[in-house]
Amino acid sequence: MRAILAAAFLLGFSLPLFAAEQPGSAEQVPDVKTIVTRANVVAYYQGNDGKAKVKMTITSKQGKKQYREFIILRKDVKDGGDQKYFVYFHRPADVRKMTYMVHKHVDLKKDDDRWLYLPALSLVKRIAAGDKRTSFVGSDFLYEDISGRNLEEDTHELIETTDKLFIVKNVPKKPDTVEFSYFNVAIDRKTFVPVKMEFYDKKNKLYRTIESKTIEKIQGFPTVVKSVVSNLKTGGKTEMEFSDVKYDLNLKDSIFTERYLHRPPREAIR
Repeated sequence: MRAILAAAFLLGFSLPLFAAEQPGSAEQVPDVKTIVTRANVVAYYQGNDGKAKVKMTITSKQGKKQYREFIILRKDVKDGGDQKYFVYFHRPADVRKMTYMVHKHVDLKKDDDRWLYLPALSLVKRIAAGDKRTSFVGSDFLYEDISGRNLEEDTHELIETTDKLFIVKNVPKKPDTVEFSYFNVAIDRKTFVPVKMEFYDKKNKLYRTIESKTIEKIQGFPTVVKSVVSNLKTGGKTEMEFSDVKYDLNLKDSIFTERYLHRPPREAIR
């Protein structure tokens, strides 16, 4: 139960699940604000909404595996602004029919709203804002990996440019609120898709990575269909595979309301 309540929200959707092709060229180097803003839009805001089936494999250092299967829905309130997410779990039995919902706010004065429905207890639990950097149903993914970190929470520096990538260093403005000292993001110069993230601890030692392993074009959008997060401290890793990805479904706003936590809409269970 504690693991579930400490759960994290998934992306690209845990890394960029929704990615749109953007123009870029080897001759042009935008300023860092432009780079991170475009990468953020590409990672989390393509299409007005989206849906995907997700298979998650959690592997411990000893090689023990756990599996999760769920459907994730996303709807933008405003491009580059607030968003809504809804997750419905199919498997395994101990999480079946569990639902998780997030109303993401880009205004730093407003905390994201998160709800978790536990069917075994018929209980809706509000998730505290401070839990955004905790585990998602026992995996190595965190809430913040999925819905994204607010750009205004960090300072950004373009530290390297190659023929294919922009490398951006991100340092938290309030270091006491997070467990990392900084993280680097490798961004594809052509598509502006973040392809790898590296997190460094308070001793500036690499301890966590997130990588986009497989990218396919779906409905014209380059889409991450396989992403992996590795915890270098525990030796564990979590892999997410996305299938049946669809964009611009015209999802209803009513889906992302508390009443549907108890009885998920058809879009979330099929």
